[in-house]
Amino acid sequence: MRVKWCALFAAATVLGSATPVATAQQPAILKVAIVQQIDSLNPFLAVFQSSTEINRLMYDYLTAYAADDQRVTEAIANRWETSPDRLTWTFTVPQGKKWSDGQPITAHDVAFTYNLMLTDEVARTANGSFVTNFESVTATDDRTVVIKTKAPQVTMLALDVPIVPRHVWEKAGSIKDYTNDRTPVVGSGPFVLTEHVPGQFIKLKANKDYWRGAAKYDELHFVYFQNSDAAVQALGKGEVDLVNRMAPAQFESLAGRAGVTRNKAQGRRFTELLINPGAATRTGEPIGDGNPALRDVRVRRAIAQAVDLDALVARVNLGYAERGAGLVPPVFTKWHWQPGEQDTRRYDPAAANAALDAAGVARDAGGTRLSLRLLGRAGRAYDEQASEYLKKSLGEVGITLDVRLVSDNQLNEATTVGSYDLAFSGWATNVDPDFVLSLHTCAQRPGADGKGGTTDAYFCDETYDRLYARQLSEFDEAKRIELVKQLQARFYDQVPAVVLAYDNALEAYRSDHVARFTTQPAQGGVIMAQNGMWGYYGAEPAQFSARAAGSRWPVFAIGGGLLVVLLVAGLLVAGRRRATAGERE
Repeated sequence: MRVKWCALFAAATVLGSATPVATAQQPAILKVAIVQQIDSLNPFLAVFQSSTEINRLMYDYLTAYAADDQRVTEAIANRWETSPDRLTWTFTVPQGKKWSDGQPITAHDVAFTYNLMLTDEVARTANGSFVTNFESVTATDDRTVVIKTKAPQVTMLALDVPIVPRHVWEKAGSIKDYTNDRTPVVGSGPFVLTEHVPGQFIKLKANKDYWRGAAKYDELHFVYFQNSDAAVQALGKGEVDLVNRMAPAQFESLAGRAGVTRNKAQGRRFTELLINPGAATRTGEPIGDGNPALRDVRVRRAIAQAVDLDALVARVNLGYAERGAGLVPPVFTKWHWQPGEQDTRRYDPAAANAALDAAGVARDAGGTRLSLRLLGRAGRAYDEQASEYLKKSLGEVGITLDVRLVSDNQLNEATTVGSYDLAFSGWATNVDPDFVLSLHTCAQRPGADGKGGTTDAYFCDETYDRLYARQLSEFDEAKRIELVKQLQARFYDQVPAVVLAYDNALEAYRSDHVARFTTQPAQGGVIMAQNGMWGYYGAEPAQFSARAAGSRWPVFAIGGGLLVVLLVAGLLVAGRRRATAGERE
């Protein structure tokens, strides 16, 4: 599903000292602090980024992205080919890979996973957009799975869907009610879930039979923090191994700190301001209680024009971000879109006032045109600071804001049912941009019962849908790039949300605890990369690294790069069907 962000997923060691050294009596433990609750450990339902990252550790996908250059590489499948008409894809699942309970991984597990999503709407909650175009999925034998699509689908090597064990999940019963927390949870990834106490901790152990080889850390613990300040303080004290998604002031506070190494990189995430354009189900039935004035695109454009994005980046992001525009951050250069000189929406309160007058949104005797609710996440520094700025800037055009900073779950609940006017949100963008683009198609709105769909901003536009379908079937990369940019231009023009900024990835780790990390990509990349599990899997304890070169621990290279310890920050938004409260992926 999408990955919304509203919270921080910081790596920390909080249960006492974090000395990551394995001895005969003491396992090497990497402790990670999270500031967001887990919405579900069921990979078909999980949409919070915290949950998604843990699922990435437990389950492999059909294919993966290499750590160094993000090229497609082996995961469950090691070979693939397509028919000349690109409607039939054949994947090979090699012999020898096992589930953590020792059962073999076969093509039947792959077919079971995708067919469950095709036949059960609830199972499509998190990642349903990836299989919408599938016609059939068949395991012709233990090693071969054949996927036929209704139309050519360019994303067949970018299916971010966790593959689950058929022998476990065929007994699960109702997907909606299956919590997937009976430990140890059977998976195929580098770690196995062994214990989960909601609101307290999540513990995983290294999968010693993992087909790539066992991770260097014996255990991985996620421990809940009340806020990111506490996690950063723990890092400074040597109680935390890695912190990700820090606020600029927190990042700067660690400059020069002994034993701490900082990493500033171009991020894969953006922060956005949702503007409720008239929430509705996929059949067009209105839901929620968004202000009806926001259904007028002229009003939404005026709101966007009243926000000084450069000032937000300077004052709230402290310069650790780039001004927002399209749905794909500039780190993905070829897919990134910026409006041309004539199309750029510049900060202009006078023009915004004139546009609101033309739209018939008049001022009352007190000078107010509209009173809108602005929802954000309590405890998140950006939401707190940016909301104060927006109150002032929108007040200049006669729009008053009732700022409501609430918990992750409350924010998700409100946006899930369309009960908001404005709301802070955000996404992490995949290497392939299809997923973040798919969020805004009409089909991704919820059903009449509130189930299904991964909509971000309740956007439904025929022009956008036509462009989306075309890019999904376009295998000429140059032509697809142009279509992807047209999609972003249409979204920008219709303003169901304002992309405020592309956040820098601000990370710090205890270099006296962890020897090294692999950034993704290798040059100028981030430690925490959302497209894979390389960080946690390849993390190397510092004292282990200092031992003799003849260590018994294997060193795994992915595309020439050493794997890294990753920190998850931000959340996937979730709730019953969407992810609007937090950071999505």
